[in-house]
Amino acid sequence: MKKAVYFFCTDYERDEVAPRVLDYSKENYDLKLADFKFADRDVYEYTDDMGNLFSYVETDKVLSYDYDLYIPLLNKYFGDYDVAGVINWHGGKNAPDKILTVHSTGDVVGKVFAPSNPIYLRNLLLAIEENRVKEGLDDFTTMTEATHWTGTIQGQDINLIDKYQVPIFDIEIGSTLESWKNPVAVGILSNSLLRVFDNEKDPSLNDIKVLLCAGGMHFEESFSNVILNTEKPISIGHVLSGQWMVQGEYDKDENYQYLKKCVESISMKLDGIVFHDNIKSAYKNQVKKLGEELGIPVFKYKKLKNPKDLPL
Repeated sequence: MKKAVYFFCTDYERDEVAPRVLDYSKENYDLKLADFKFADRDVYEYTDDMGNLFSYVETDKVLSYDYDLYIPLLNKYFGDYDVAGVINWHGGKNAPDKILTVHSTGDVVGKVFAPSNPIYLRNLLLAIEENRVKEGLDDFTTMTEATHWTGTIQGQDINLIDKYQVPIFDIEIGSTLESWKNPVAVGILSNSLLRVFDNEKDPSLNDIKVLLCAGGMHFEESFSNVILNTEKPISIGHVLSGQWMVQGEYDKDENYQYLKKCVESISMKLDGIVFHDNIKSAYKNQVKKLGEELGIPVFKYKKLKNPKDLPL
């Protein structure tokens, strides 16, 4: 039996997406009220036909907005879970609209990374994309994002990020009120949550190649598309955007150790490193050094267009 937990801020003033996804799940699945509460809020449980347990947790705030409160509770109630997810809205200046996203957690600038499980990331993205196509939501795009943590912009302590040692993803709809309220998008997200353990039904999904991505924009289509292209099973551990690599000074030798720390946070063996051309040579040299130390190939992002030809 596998166990997944999802967190839903139910305050519409703080989150327009999570309460809608939770309501949809309550209406369409047989969620049972658990015999305990999480920070005085209700917890619901659902068991699928393979015996996997899914916990749906109500919160007053978006989970990452108050890690001081939530970290001890996460470890108390969900420390032995296989995966966690925060259902959330996506927004921000210049944020693309009509997107369905899943991303790993960490603070690249601060050099702190939560555990990442590439199989579960891939399962979620493929499920969302499959459901998006099935429901005919043609104007939306399924994507992953650069690794980040929304608690950072809320003034939370980044040193708490890795104090919950369960792979945790943000699962979002973006980036306008119209998209957040889209009932089809809401249903797609809800239905996809139960697909995070698809590899249990199809063991071949475990045989994937795992990449670390360096450089590029926050939304880098080539990184998303290599996961969605099923010609070759590939997933990603973390995405270190170019801007945040610069801010984090990953070109300096004294910070090389944090690239290794990032790799260590990925729950599977790393098979390759891909870099975007928008990062300068000093950063490329550091990731090339990492690849040499790990004995894995390092290559340019343009090669992702042909997954079958990747040196993996």
